[in-house]
Formats: sequence, C-alpha cells, structure tokens
Amino acid sequence: MKISKLLNKNYFSILFAIILGFNCFADDKPVDIWDIEKKETDKISNKNSTLDSDSNQTLKNFESNIYDMQSKKKNNDIQLEETIETKHIKLIGLYDPEDYDLEIGMWLTSDGDQIKKIFSKLMKMNLSKDAKEIMNISLLINAYHPKKNITNKEFFELKSNWLIKNSNYDLIEDYLIKNQIFDLNPKLTKYLVDHYLSVANIEKACEIFSKNTEPITDEYLSKFNIYCLILKNKNEEAQLILDLKKELGFKDKYFENKINYLLGYTSKIDKSVSQNSILDFHLAHKTDKEFNFEPKEDTKKIIWKYLSSSNLLSSFQEINTEEIDKISTVEKAAHNKNYPEKDLFNLYKRFQFNINELLNPEDAYKSMSNIEARALIYQKVLLESEKVKKLKLLKTLKDLFKKDGLENAFDTELKNFLNTYNPTEIPDNLTSFYYTNIIINNDLEKKIKFDNDIMHQSKLVNYFNGDYAKSKIEKDVNSFLKKIKKNKKYYFSTKDRMLLESLKSDGVMIQDKYIDIYQINGDDIPTDIQVMINNNEKGMALLRIAEVIGQDDLEKIDDDTIYFIINTLNQLNIDFIRNKILFKILPLKV
Repeated sequence: MKISKLLNKNYFSILFAIILGFNCFADDKPVDIWDIEKKETDKISNKNSTLDSDSNQTLKNFESNIYDMQSKKKNNDIQLEETIETKHIKLIGLYDPEDYDLEIGMWLTSDGDQIKKIFSKLMKMNLSKDAKEIMNISLLINAYHPKKNITNKEFFELKSNWLIKNSNYDLIEDYLIKNQIFDLNPKLTKYLVDHYLSVANIEKACEIFSKNTEPITDEYLSKFNIYCLILKNKNEEAQLILDLKKELGFKDKYFENKINYLLGYTSKIDKSVSQNSILDFHLAHKTDKEFNFEPKEDTKKIIWKYLSSSNLLSSFQEINTEEIDKISTVEKAAHNKNYPEKDLFNLYKRFQFNINELLNPEDAYKSMSNIEARALIYQKVLLESEKVKKLKLLKTLKDLFKKDGLENAFDTELKNFLNTYNPTEIPDNLTSFYYTNIIINNDLEKKIKFDNDIMHQSKLVNYFNGDYAKSKIEKDVNSFLKKIKKNKKYYFSTKDRMLLESLKSDGVMIQDKYIDIYQINGDDIPTDIQVMINNNEKGMALLRIAEVIGQDDLEKIDDDTIYFIINTLNQLNIDFIRNKILFKILPLKV
C-alpha cells in the first residue's frame, strides 16, 4: 500500500497535517458552517490523542478514527437549514452594514416566499450596472438570514446563484476567501476554478486553493486540489490524499489513470477523453502530447472556451471551403462566443467568387447557400470604399446572420466597422441600424456643470458627495429658497423636490415660511414597497428597487420613478445608496 511506503520515508509531518484536518477527505455533505470552528477544535484535540511514535500504529489509529467519524457524520450531519441560536451564527458576506447605512437584521422580518418570487424575476433580467450594484450591496452585507418561509441553505443558494449570474470573478473570489466557504459552497467554488481553467489560467485556479484554510470534502474540489498539488511538485502529499480518499471509498478510474501518469507510476498514456468536467478534459489534454479533439455543435461551451484559449482549434483554421458542415459548426460556435469572430471572417475570405458576383453581390447572393452568401457580402464589404454603400452591405450581412439565428456571430466585427463612422454620416434610413449595433461609451467620466439658477443643478448637490458642512447647507438652502420665492417664474421640479426632501430627511432645517414652495408626497410609493418600509425590510426593499431599475441606467429613468426610489431610501434612512443615486442624476454633466 502506498501509504505505508510514504510513512517509511519520514512523511510523518504530512500525515500529522492531514490528521488535523482529516475530514477534508470525506465524501459526504458539508457540515453546518455555524459550528465548524468548534467541531474543528474538537477534532484536533481528538486526533492529537491518537498520535503514536510508531508510524504503523499511527496509521492504524488514524484509519480507525476516520472511519468512525465518517460513520458518525452520516448519522449526525448538520445541515444549513437547521434552526440555530443567533449567538452561534457566523455571518457570511463582504460588507459591513454600517458602511452602507444598513443593519445586521435587515432581512429578519422578510417573508422568504416573497424573496424567492422577486429573486426569480431578477435572475431573468439583464440588469444594468446600477441595478447590479444595488443587488451586490443587498446580498453581500454581513447580515442575518431571513427566517420565515426560507431556510438558511436556500438563502445562501440565492446569493450564490446571483454571483454566478453576475460573473464578477474578483467579487466571487473575495467572497469565498473572506468567509472561507470554499467547501461549504462547492457550486460557487467550482464555477470560479472552472472559469480560470477554461481560459487556460491553471495557475490562477490553483492559487484559489492556496487561499483556503478550511477542510475540503467536496469530491470535485478534492480532485482539483490533488492535481494542483502535483503541479506544485508536492507529489507525495497529493498521493497520500488520493490514497486516503480511496480508503474512504473514492472511485474514479479515469482520474486515477491520469494522476498515476502525472505522478510517474505508469508510462502508459490513457487516450480516453472525458467531457464530464473541464478538469477531466484538461487532464486528457495534459497527459497526451498528441492530444487532438474536434468539437461538435453540442460540445459544451466551457470546453469550446478551453480549446480556444489553449490554441487547440487549429484544425478549424484548415477547413476547406467545401466543408459546409464544419463551417456551419464554426458559425454557431462564433454565435455562442466560443470561437473568435475574426477567425470566422478569415475563413470567409478564402471563398472564391467571380468578378460578376463581386460586382453585383446584392443579386448574386440570393441564389447561393446561406454560408456562401455571407462570405460574398463580407468580401464586398472589404472591397467597398463608398461609406453609405458599405453601411447598407453591413446591414444586409447582419440580416443574413439573423435569418439563421446567428446574429451574435457578427457582433464585435460589426462594431469595429461602425466605429469608423461619424454619426453625422449616417443616413436617416440607417440610423436605427447604426445605434442598435454600436456601443456608445457612457462610462467616460464627465465634468459637472453647475447652474446656480436651478436648485438641483446648483452647488447644493455637492452635499450628497460629502463636500458640504451641515451648518453651511442649512444656510445656503434657505437662501436659495428665499430667491425662489421671489422669482414667480421659477419652476420647482421633481428633482428639486428630491434634493430638498433628502436634505430634510437628514435633519437639515428648512424654515417654515418656505413650506408652501414644495409639498412632500409619499403616495407615489407602490403599496408593497410601503409595506416593506413600514416593516423596516431594508434588504427586500433594495431588491425591489433593483427590479424597478431593471436594465436601465439611472440617467435614463423618468423623474417620477426616481422620485419614489429616493423617497423609499429616505424613509428607510439608506443614505449611502441614496446619495450615490442623487449625485448621479441631479447635476448637469457635460
């Protein structure tokens, strides 16, 4: 047995480390996060008592203990959804609630059925950057989980599903590392390491494991960790972990064959290729110097990404233009963002057309196959110098892709073409096509232009950026209102009301003689949100605000909708988010 061999080589220190965290090799479900620290302390104490100077006796005791604990865990496994005392709760999140004007109990009074319902809607929406920021704050605050009609495990899963949908890998990594929940949340951890592996960044994937301090029980993550140890030349430790897992019933012949080859225990190459996971696929690639794999239309997206990132799609660059089926596969892969657009269009360049077809492509393409038609129009786009004619051809080409449900295959390249145009060059009949397919960069930092004749565009808005003392804002806002009262022509806008009511919400004293200028109105808030306000359901209210914002940027939302959002945040005293919104939508930016 390889364990005895390793022990006789003075790897007792490795065994000792493994003993301290032996349950990282167990294959069943993770224990309750709330009690994991206490349990680990107990396990360390129990294991220390079994140490013996004789390594063989140590191994015997160790095996006995892990089998006993394995059996005990199966009978007493504590799940996340069990009711627990508040004092034992380990909060999971990234942000301190006080930094965002929130509370640790912001979810406690919310109904789980309502949370799941609204969350189901949000997961189907393509949220804007502004809505995503609010979602991140609401879900990643260190706060107690709701108790009514939802389990801790379910709420935990909602947060994980959001992080996966949002695909902010840095945020996911921070979340896992700060809370040390790699094994507790294997779905999220697997998503992260699989992503890095799929883009051929195995170093980054393995780095994630080096930042984990808790035992790993999940089988897939354990296999990934074993492979990472081998890459770090920690072969003995990797082999020991694998042997211990096998003693506990682990069986994966494919994985063992690949690992034994990497460890040098066999020189025979296992040519089999598994697509069950990206790790399995990667191991096939790394253990076969002559590895060759041709993806099909139904090949998983993550494997397409791996092949592309690892420069393993060379066979597609050699496609003959007569191989229509292969070209069709390439088009669909480009549409699914699994194959570079530029390579698809380089393939189109290799098609041969006669001079008449290139001179009259609008007529010629109609008698061709769809693939040939796209290749012809693309070649004509490259040859055309007159800008309006080229723009018409680009629209024709986009329509040909749409006809076959492949519009995403001509996305980046189309934008590159359109970026060479000045909007003033676009004829009226093509403006819709132009603005639909070009990305207007709205993220450029714009300068604020103050207009001291309009309240919400005056320097008063600097208060919401933290650049205004309270004593000074009271004096200046009352002076401004005095000026407004004298100016009979001044139109007091909804944005003016937002500014003034937010100031009053913060305790800024507005003189009673100006109360007739504006009127606070809370009736604009939807009934369900007002109920949340009354119950102080800050978390739930933020989810509803994210739903209201939806896919729109804040600057594009109508004033009445923004007004009720600000009114809601004022009533809940969530000043941090309110201030960010106000400073974004009130000032005039140029």
